[in-house]
Amino acid sequence: MDTDNRPHDYTRASVRFAVHLMPRGGADRVDGVSEEGVLQARVSAPAVGGAANTALVRLLAEELDVSRSSVRLVAGATGRHKLIMVDDVTPQRVVQRWPGIKV
Repeated sequence: MDTDNRPHDYTRASVRFAVHLMPRGGADRVDGVSEEGVLQARVSAPAVGGAANTALVRLLAEELDVSRSSVRLVAGATGRHKLIMVDDVTPQRVVQRWPGIKV
């Protein structure tokens, strides 16, 4: 069941991928893709009160040139391993941006 109360538009492109996040990593940046196809990212925000998750959403939106509202954390809110859903972007675009990522 969809809990975000937005109607589904099945004509829009969307993609899901895994992220390993390092909070308090000194800078907000994407470090690359692991051998397993997981995006490696770090943010300077601490993992307190959702600050690191918010910084990750902002970083990914900037990296993919989409609105922040297009990036959603769908699993892993309290851990370092996250599952991200991005609307308004194709899987091909994500793979082109980060070669080797599993989508």
